[in-house]
Amino acid sequence: MISLFAICSGRDLKVKHKDDWAVYNHKLATTLVEYASAVYMTDLTELFAWTCQRCDDLTAGFEVIELVVDVQHCLQGFVGVAKDLNAIVIAFRGTQERSIQNWVEDLYWKQLDLNYPGMPDAMVHHGFYFAYHNTTIRPCVINAVKRAKQLYGDIDIMVTGHSMGGAMAAFCGLDLTVNHEAGKVKVVTFGQPRIGNAAFVSYYSKLVPDTIRVTNEHDIVAHLPPFYSHFAQKTYHHFPREVWLYHVGFGSLVYIVEKVCDASGEDPDCSRSVVGNSISDHLEYYGVKLGAPGPDACRIVMDTRLAAYGTQDQAGNLILSRDPSSSVVKTKSEPSEQINSI
Repeated sequence: MISLFAICSGRDLKVKHKDDWAVYNHKLATTLVEYASAVYMTDLTELFAWTCQRCDDLTAGFEVIELVVDVQHCLQGFVGVAKDLNAIVIAFRGTQERSIQNWVEDLYWKQLDLNYPGMPDAMVHHGFYFAYHNTTIRPCVINAVKRAKQLYGDIDIMVTGHSMGGAMAAFCGLDLTVNHEAGKVKVVTFGQPRIGNAAFVSYYSKLVPDTIRVTNEHDIVAHLPPFYSHFAQKTYHHFPREVWLYHVGFGSLVYIVEKVCDASGEDPDCSRSVVGNSISDHLEYYGVKLGAPGPDACRIVMDTRLAAYGTQDQAGNLILSRDPSSSVVKTKSEPSEQINSI
């Protein structure tokens, strides 16, 4: 057993963990990627009722407890209960496709410019940190997790997201573990960028060891911001454990390899062994499309009757909340109304 002391939110915390690493589970990863895909949906009525076109297959039966949309920053996430997993599932939306090229270009130049609270020498980029910690997202997620725990007891928490949503998922998993003593937290991300330096990774890996970071082929985002091996302690660094997906074979005999990488976070024989130059590899994992289904990625639509479940602040940020198993408007007989756009 290893103990780590951290000072967060003005108090001393002692976090213990087993000296082992996350075990990759293919079925769980292919289930969570469907949640990471569904959170991109812009029809909030269908998403909240879990009747959207991405809300079936391995995620059928999921019950959303809280859905939050921060329209100011084009962020979206949900918290719910998956009874088949016996777990609370939290998912965050990633970068929208209409801006992904500019966002990727900007990733090359993001600086480590924020000291992570309570972790000496740990540095992150303020934009990644801000998206989770300083928007409408965090308080809504924490509140929903507390409500779910009251209803279902001390069940596991699984946090997921794609792209920028993966970065938010990592910060959420760390927050739940350190500041809210949430119990067993598992984080699985897809196409996540680097978010901190080596010191941050060291803390994160000890505090949230049950983390899987899936990368795909030549996904460009998984290579950014850049890692410089000659200055490994001074630049961005990925945390473990990576699982790299890539194709092998010839002609019609092609299959996917799911390579479990070493515990460094920067295994030179995994995604770092190839050039990260593909946006298309970033937008599909395990054959599941990731990204918004249409061009108006930051626009949301909602049946007016769903307003009974929600609150909206002056900035237009929207929170939809309900108790599990309570009825939700599911009819498609009346058109949804667009309530916000960015």
